Amino acid sequence: MPLSFASTHQCRGAIPALGVLCALACAFIPLAARQKPAQIISPDDSAIASVCPVVYPDDQSPAARGYHYTFFGNAFFINDEGYLLTVAHVLETFRDGGQPYILVNRPNSPPKLLQVTVIAKDLPHDVAILRATPNPFVGKYSVAFLPLAADAAVRGQSVLALSLHPQRLQDAHSFELQREDSSPGTVLSYESTQLEKSAPAVDVFLLSHPVVKGQSGSPVMATESHAVVGLVEGLWLRGAPVSVAKSSALPTSTPGAAIPIRYAIALLEQHSVVWHTAGASSSTPSSSQAPQSASTASNPAAEQPKKQP
Repeated sequence: MPLSFASTHQCRGAIPALGVLCALACAFIPLAARQKPAQIISPDDSAIASVCPVVYPDDQSPAARGYHYTFFGNAFFINDEGYLLTVAHVLETFRDGGQPYILVNRPNSPPKLLQVTVIAKDLPHDVAILRATPNPFVGKYSVAFLPLAADAAVRGQSVLALSLHPQRLQDAHSFELQREDSSPGTVLSYESTQLEKSAPAVDVFLLSHPVVKGQSGSPVMATESHAVVGLVEGLWLRGAPVSVAKSSALPTSTPGAAIPIRYAIALLEQHSVVWHTAGASSSTPSSSQAPQSASTASNPAAEQPKKQP
C-alpha cells in the first residue's frame, strides 16, 4: 500500500508518495558492524538524554535567549562516538547544502547547538545515520545512548516513544527549556507500504498512540528492555492524504507508524558503525536492559566490542 507524506515550513521534497501515511518531520515548520553491550542505569532520565532535536539556526549570533532556530524532528544517539539515527525525511530540507544541527543539553548550562554530518541515508527505508561534531560524549554534555533491539517488535508489545520539541514551535530559541513527549502504547500490526515513490514496498509497524508534530525520527523503545525497536515515521491514514497543517483535526485514535529498527541496523552494518544491544538472542551477545550514560560510556572496562555473526 503506497504512502503519502505532507510537510510544512517549505520542506522541499519531503519524500514524495501516493497514499496513506502523513509524515511529521517538520514541526514548522563487508563486515557486520560491531556491537557493544549497554550497562544498566536508571532508564527514565537516560533514555530522554539520548534524544536530540534536529534543527537549523536562523541567525549568526545568539541573543539573550540563545540562537533562534527552526525545528524539524528528532534523532537519538546509538553509541558513545557521537553517532545518531533518525528518519531520512527529517533531513530533506538540508539536501541543498544546509547544515543540520542538534540541540544538546548540558549540566547546569543552557543547551548548545552542535553540527551533525550526514553519514548515510537509505531513502527507500527512510533511515539515516548522523554524527555530531564535536563528540558530546567527551565533553560536558548531558547525553546518553540507547541500545538497539535484537528482535523485532511483535503485535501487542508494550512500547514507548520519546521526543523533544521547543515550547514555542514558531519562535524557538536554544536557551529555552524543551518539552518532552513520552507516548506509551502498544504495537498494533505490521503493514507493507511504499516510503518513496517507485521504491519497493517495505514494512512499517503501527502504534496504538498518535504521533505529534515533530516526533519523526524519535526512538520507539520496548518497555521491558528499553531497547529501540523502531523510529517514529508519521501518522497512518486510511484514506486520502491529510496535510500536517490539518493534523490537529484528526481523531486521537489515528495510529502512529514506525520504521522497524532492522532497516537502520542494516545501514549501520554497511558503514561499519558501532551500536549496542539489549537482551540476548541467537545472533547478538547478552547484555543489559537500559541505555548507557556519558558517565559510563568512556569506561573501557565496562564493555567489550563484539562482532555480529
